[in-house]
Amino acid sequence: MQSGRGGPAVLAAALSTVLLASGCVGASDRPQAGSPTSGVSGAASARPGSAQPAPTLTPTPTATSPVELPRGGRAIFPHYRLVGFAGHPGSTALGRLGVGDLDDRAREIEKVAKPYADGRTVLPVLELIATVVQGSPGRDGMYRTRSSDALIARHLAAARKVQGLLLLNIQPGRSDFLTEVRAYAKWLREPDVGIALDPEWRMGPGQVPMRVYGHTTGQEIDSVARYLSGIVAADDLPQKVLVFHQVAVSVVRDQQAIRSHPGVAVVKSVDGIGSRQMKEHTYRAVMKGRPRSVHPGFKLFYEEDRRFGPLMTPKQVLALTPEPEYILYE
Repeated sequence: MQSGRGGPAVLAAALSTVLLASGCVGASDRPQAGSPTSGVSGAASARPGSAQPAPTLTPTPTATSPVELPRGGRAIFPHYRLVGFAGHPGSTALGRLGVGDLDDRAREIEKVAKPYADGRTVLPVLELIATVVQGSPGRDGMYRTRSSDALIARHLAAARKVQGLLLLNIQPGRSDFLTEVRAYAKWLREPDVGIALDPEWRMGPGQVPMRVYGHTTGQEIDSVARYLSGIVAADDLPQKVLVFHQVAVSVVRDQQAIRSHPGVAVVKSVDGIGSRQMKEHTYRAVMKGRPRSVHPGFKLFYEEDRRFGPLMTPKQVLALTPEPEYILYE
């Protein structure tokens, strides 16, 4: 019984279109680390792939109290439940977030999120696939392309319009997660920007995306959590979200190595396409052995899941054990 995503080939057909239309840049064009910022001006008018100058960042004014999350407070859980869309401009295959007008999608998240409150405050999430895996090696042989500052600025501006979070999703190819996360250092100094990791696209030496599943380790995830914790402490930021998506047990090895770090909420989001029964089976299998400090998450696919039957309802999702604290639609 197939309960996974159908293999790495799911994204292969979309990649060439995405790389032309999305505003991705090469590895040599990585963002440079900057000072902490709290606002992005001119972001809404920047178009992916355009030759416009980098967005203007507004320095954070001196505050009399610590900066908070978009809807208040300094900690994510247990007050909030996260509900979001994933995607990348230029391809419907990469998720709902890349379809149509970005501000419309952000407002749609708010509507989709309402039934998930169930005693909590919902916090919208835009999960932008920022580092996109590709089928060719590129100039540096890493099989991935990074997003431009202008594209990230547009998504952060859209997230702020709905008082939500922006997560930068990393599909590292032959690179490693910490290297890719550090490439977005200046964005991570924003109080409302976090990280999502996609281990099935973490290739080893000699491996090629779309041909094999990748994998990572608890130690590698923990290194990213530790790095984010350092940023939070240095800039006195509210808690950051670190998500890792997991499609099968083999994709994340030695998860017990993931430790609790101050200022970081780690979420294990169970991936997998199928019927309700198939997805529930995958959820139970992948959640086994979850460290107590790691929060549960669940992913739904608007198109692929419906090939097997009706999309799971919020009531059915919240009936899962453990109850998901992050629900992502792709």
